[in-house]
Order: sequence, then structure tokens, then C-alpha cells
Amino acid sequence: MRKTLSLVTAVLVLLLGLGNSAFAQETRFENGNPMNVEVMSFNIHHAVGEDNVLDLERIAKTIEESGTDIVGLQEVDNHWSSRSDFQDQAKWLAERLGMFYTYGANLDFEPLNDGDERRQYGTAILSKYPIINSQNHPLTKIGNTEQRGLLEATINVKGNHLHFYNTHLALTSAEREIQIREIVEIASQSEGSKVILGDLNATPESNEMKSMYANYVDVFANQPAAYTYSAENPTRRIDYIFTSSDIETVNAEVIQSLASDHLPITAEIVLDREQPYFNGSK
Repeated sequence: MRKTLSLVTAVLVLLLGLGNSAFAQETRFENGNPMNVEVMSFNIHHAVGEDNVLDLERIAKTIEESGTDIVGLQEVDNHWSSRSDFQDQAKWLAERLGMFYTYGANLDFEPLNDGDERRQYGTAILSKYPIINSQNHPLTKIGNTEQRGLLEATINVKGNHLHFYNTHLALTSAEREIQIREIVEIASQSEGSKVILGDLNATPESNEMKSMYANYVDVFANQPAAYTYSAENPTRRIDYIFTSSDIETVNAEVIQSLASDHLPITAEIVLDREQPYFNGSK
């Protein structure tokens, strides 16, 4: 019996003495610890503000100063035209902010000159946490209207795989009703915590919004005057953050900024960690 205890003691001493070993790092965090994450939705109007000035740095500062961890951007240019200096705006912002990113082109045209990049316009997701995979889903349009899409990303938030959806819906009610039903259907195919956000171009009482409210939680539900458009004189609420019911929201805010024609919105949400977080991974 004494020999057995000595052996156990020796093993424990050996394990405790591993210090910075993989074993010590991997057992530092346990499952189930909640994670607070700041998410944002921001229609950046290709970085042209209410003063009609193109200023991508101003967009970056707005995101940076908010402390946002994951942001869904709408109206993002990628080598589109001179209006945005033919920049890859998503890449520029990601590099400036030190974030991962994915881009969804809803409009995709030939370059103006041979050898140039394709001209694209759409949405982007930037994240401080690794983006595991992503896909842009084209949404139904009616007639000769602008193509819209749902950019989906799975993000590893320190062990919790968050399903994050970013969209910019059509200008007509009939299209939006179809598109919201499609979004709900697409999101239903993934299990786990979900955030759906974007410029929905519809006010909360609109008929097309019923499907969203029937399936997801509006983080601004107790703030009916959380107006987001226009930035200079906001009188309409058309930008949203929705979550699945397993996510708790501890704060939601409309940020005052003239960097775009829309006001950005943020929410601090709480995720329950599903997997152990290994120290040293993001």
C-alpha cells in the first residue's frame, strides 16, 4: 500500500513539475466558463460619411473604440470603383484592426481594365477570433433588383463555435419577406449559438419581420427608439442584432458616429463555452 501511495505521489509531483508543458496548458481552463463577446453591425456606406468624405480610417476607429470583437459590415467595396479608391476595404480594415475576415460579394463584375481585380460589392465579417469556415448564400431577388446575400461564418470563440450571419436586405417588402424566410431556414441548418445581424431595411413592426421575431431574440427589444438611420438625424430603426435564445445579452447600444450614413450598433453577449480552451490558441 505504501509503495502504491509513493508511486501516485511521484506521478503527481512529475505532473506538477511540468510547468509550461502542453498538459499544464490544456488543463488550465475548463468547459462551461462563460465568454463575454462584443458584436457589432455597421453599414459603412463604402466608408463615405455624412460629410460626403471617404475615410476608411474613420470606420476603423469607430470599430476600434467600441471594443468590438466581431463585426458584420454592409456596403463594403472590393476594388469597386473610384468612389472608394478601388480599395479592398475588408482586407484593409482587417489588417488595420488586426482581425480575421471573410468577404461575401453580392455584386461581382469584370474589371475595368485587363489584369485588374474583379469589381465587387457586398458584406464582410471581421473577427478577433479565428474564422473556421464561411459561405455567402445568395438570397432570392424579384425582377431586376440588386442581388442580396447572407454571409455565414463559424467563429471559434475560445472553444465556442459561434454561428455568425451578416446580411443587407432588399429595398422592397416583398423581397425582404422571402429573404428573411430564407435566412431563418439557412440558420436552422446549424446547431449551436447564433447571431444574425445586419441592415434589414425594415422597421420592427413590418410584416416581413415577423419570422425573425418568431425565431430569434432582438437585443434591442426593450429599446424601441434605437434608431439607426440616418446617422445625422436618426428616425428609423432598420439595423438589428438578433441572437438565438441560449445567448444572454447584457448590454446593447447605438453608437453615435457620422462615419457612415447608418449608425453602428453593438451588443455584449454571453456565450457558454462548449469546448475546453487551450492556452495559446485564439
